[in-house]
Amino acid sequence: MWNAFKPNPRNLRLWQVGLLVAIFGLWHVLTTPGLVPPMVFENDQQAAFFFGEPVKVFDRIAHWFFIDRDIYSHLSVTLIETLLAFGIGAVGGLAGGLWLALSPMASALLEPYIKAMNSMPRIILAPIFAVWFGLGIASKVALGVTLVFFIVFFNVYQGVKEVSPVILANARMLGAGPRQLLRHVYLPSATSWVFSSLHTSVGLAFVGAVVGEYLGSASGVGYLIQQAEGVFDINTVMAGILVLTGFALALDAAVGRIEKRLMKWQPKGGETEKL
Repeated sequence: MWNAFKPNPRNLRLWQVGLLVAIFGLWHVLTTPGLVPPMVFENDQQAAFFFGEPVKVFDRIAHWFFIDRDIYSHLSVTLIETLLAFGIGAVGGLAGGLWLALSPMASALLEPYIKAMNSMPRIILAPIFAVWFGLGIASKVALGVTLVFFIVFFNVYQGVKEVSPVILANARMLGAGPRQLLRHVYLPSATSWVFSSLHTSVGLAFVGAVVGEYLGSASGVGYLIQQAEGVFDINTVMAGILVLTGFALALDAAVGRIEKRLMKWQPKGGETEKL
């Protein structure tokens, strides 16, 4: 019965684009003077002041990329910070999760401390990192690493712990040593957990970079947003948010492509149902 409600891949993209157009259309209607319901806002200009106007937002983006061309230096700084934080945090989380999951003594000793660090609201570390590493790229990367690391770490840790004892026993009976177990059992088991965490970590890497720029920097998209907020320029703020969202989606899509190549061995949903 539920098969009738499954999306058709042929027109799914059209529906997604249509929904996006509808959202921007509603935004335009609600922020256009004369079209805003009087019971919602006191005057016609209030909605545009709080939410911006999509026409002006896209005009700001066009000036950034095609007319003034003054966003590329800021965008490059933010992307470098994001990629460094994402890469260092992901590699560190992968290595740390594997090590702790395969070391029962270290796991028992360090687990409460790791949980305590994970429960800490790490955004408050941004001013501390600014003092330690200055207002350059290093402090933004450090903040992003703290956001990415723990997500990847706990997913890898859980993925390795979820390995079936029967599979491990069979592999050992066939003569598999520690390296063979790591390569052919533990890593494949943790791979799906790793990519699941990476999709979440992409956005958090951007968060770390932008929050660090917002609190103290002289360049970056977060710096542009902070400057715009200082003069109540909501259209530039919304433009910066849309630009960051677009690049976060692009990076997430790149992670998805890598995932498809490395996870070819995993059966798809339709194949699983047939089995």
